[in-house]
Amino acid sequence: MKNFSTGAARSLTVSTRALALAAAVLAIPAQAAPAAASPNCSFRPNAPDQHVVVKRDTLWDISGKFLEHPWCWPDVWGMNRDEIRNPHWIYPGQIIYFDRAHGRLTLTRPGSTDPDAGLPPVTKLSPQIRTEELEREAIPAIPASAIEPFLTQPLVVEPRELEAAPRIAAAPETQVYLAEGNRFYVRGALHGAISFQVFRPGKKLVDPDTGKVIAHEAAYVGAAKLVKEAGPGVDVHTFVVTRSVQEMGIGDRLLPAPPMPVRNYVPHAPIAPVAGRVMAIASESNYAAQNQVVTVNRGALDGLDVGAVLQLYHLGKKIHDPGGPKGFLGIGKKTIRMPDEQYGELFIFRVFGHVSYGLVMQVTLPVQVGDVAKSPE
Repeated sequence: MKNFSTGAARSLTVSTRALALAAAVLAIPAQAAPAAASPNCSFRPNAPDQHVVVKRDTLWDISGKFLEHPWCWPDVWGMNRDEIRNPHWIYPGQIIYFDRAHGRLTLTRPGSTDPDAGLPPVTKLSPQIRTEELEREAIPAIPASAIEPFLTQPLVVEPRELEAAPRIAAAPETQVYLAEGNRFYVRGALHGAISFQVFRPGKKLVDPDTGKVIAHEAAYVGAAKLVKEAGPGVDVHTFVVTRSVQEMGIGDRLLPAPPMPVRNYVPHAPIAPVAGRVMAIASESNYAAQNQVVTVNRGALDGLDVGAVLQLYHLGKKIHDPGGPKGFLGIGKKTIRMPDEQYGELFIFRVFGHVSYGLVMQVTLPVQVGDVAKSPE
């Protein structure tokens, strides 16, 4: 008996079917291996035959309807490494089919030769819709609202970067705190940058493995723009506050404004094995749940990149063994070490040198500081 489809058909309003065709994944390479070949990418026994994409969907949610592990959906679409870095868009109204014969997902109905199969009905508009408007209709890989505040702030600042960061050295005598439009004076090397974030060093991020401080999670206080660089015989640069979200004052630090963040997140296993620990929970709580953000003690220099997925484990506890073996004079091993328990997955969406932000996905237990985060097995 076939499974029923999920969702309800909805129209996608676009000006041209060709544009939607170009933007979607319509062809799977013939050499792509079926997902069933990998234990991590097996399909669910009750996977539906098809799913109609709706606006509230995410790629992760859709994949979870078909796959035991949603993070490996690029494998069953046959996406290569370059395509993962620049993923195709999927839109509301499109139909995702489960091609059972080939063990893959596709936007073309299995057995169909119609190149338009899987696309929703088209309503022509006048004036013509722009490409960027169409892109805004595309469904995200993960819940965008959950990570938006963490894409550009707060900052994770590593020790050397903190030491070298320019600082606010002076302000007009009449101003204790700076507000939007106020000028102030900065000492330190700017390295050619013009726009900066202003931050205040905050909570220390301690590596659970080494006990050492590997970064500071800095409080974002605003933004500033260079007005005039220090000239001959002058020690400070002149800046103006362009945005203020907290009180800004002498001693606060500056870092160049980051580039626009990557938003085309496609989940994948790290290129090389990674094993880290949860260092902090963004909510300032002792625990994190699904769709909350945590910080881990691994980053770009450790092999992580945006979109990498790690499995979460509670560390195996040592428990008393009342029936443990007895040795000389009745002395024996009284405790046993339990295995680490895998209970969820973590989606890495922002990466620093040795630190990363991850979004908690599909957990069966709360996340705690000290939990293990490592490559899928």
